[in-house]
Amino acid sequence: MGLEDLRKRIDALDDALIELLDQRARAVADAFEVKRRTGLPLHDPKREQQVLERVERKLSIRSNPVFPVAAVRPVFREILSACLSVNDELRVAYLGPPGTFTHMAAQSAFGLGAQYVHSATIPGVFDAVSGNAADCGVVPIENSTEGGVSFTLDSLIDSDAVIRQELVLDITQCLLGHHDDLGAIDRVYSHPQALAQCRGWLARNLPAAQLVVSNSTTTAAREASSDPSAAAIASRLAAEIHGLRVIRESIQDRSDNSTRFVVIAREDAPPTGDDKTSLLFSTPHEEGALKRVLEILYEEGINMTRIESRPRPGAQRWQYVFFTDVEGHRADPAVARALARLDETCGIVKVLGSYPRAQ
Repeated sequence: MGLEDLRKRIDALDDALIELLDQRARAVADAFEVKRRTGLPLHDPKREQQVLERVERKLSIRSNPVFPVAAVRPVFREILSACLSVNDELRVAYLGPPGTFTHMAAQSAFGLGAQYVHSATIPGVFDAVSGNAADCGVVPIENSTEGGVSFTLDSLIDSDAVIRQELVLDITQCLLGHHDDLGAIDRVYSHPQALAQCRGWLARNLPAAQLVVSNSTTTAAREASSDPSAAAIASRLAAEIHGLRVIRESIQDRSDNSTRFVVIAREDAPPTGDDKTSLLFSTPHEEGALKRVLEILYEEGINMTRIESRPRPGAQRWQYVFFTDVEGHRADPAVARALARLDETCGIVKVLGSYPRAQ
């Protein structure tokens, strides 16, 4: 076939794709109508995950596929997002401004079809969800290098928003600035988590530089853009937004640096069979109190995947609450029994949400 014939064939295939996309959007609209009649939530993170896994698997088992398997998920992510926005535009709050890793995580979860609302602070994201200014929010909760994100954990204590979904994003930190001369850099701006993730690199390469805390990595890039003797630790996207050069790439101390983000909403997710439940509890300040809690989980056959303590707000000094992730959904019989027993043992028990486990 000649080039013109091939172009005509490509146009015909594009026309067929357009027709199929429109048919898919109509089918999704019908599914949404059923959900509205039956009172089911319109956004179902587990179903979206199943769709993405299915189409990726469908292509991967083909004999010598030409379309890249790694590109299937991003393409269908946007299709899912567009179909959702046609039927009910999702308002998503995130720790901003645009260009932060949280912004990237939010787009990874919801695609470009959502309506994004950025907040300067993590508590602001919680306020947007609790006040109905957003349907859901995306915040970082844990980093593989630095552990829990305190602003998120503290916000979960008082907020009525709950965790509905989790996702993990590989984090590549870059040093951004106006020039390559490290010796001319007097200040480095970034979010506290990013500064901590690059602590070793900064000590070796910029030992005399002042470290300046910013609300977000993108805010740091904006501040560095107007300061010729400063640099910022942020993403490549932040460099493009603010007209900075990427001076050094992958400066995080651990090559496997990842951040776990959570989607918060006014309701958590229904059971899927492969879930996690996050909760917080407090114990009496007495010998063996934590041991009794752990024994309850053990006796009910529940695997705990994470535990972290934080000072208890409004309590006396050295009083703590414990943040815990366990396998299973709070509607599962074993988890429900454990929660009931914890209620009798602990001063405070609060379920922070049950949600599908990230793959």
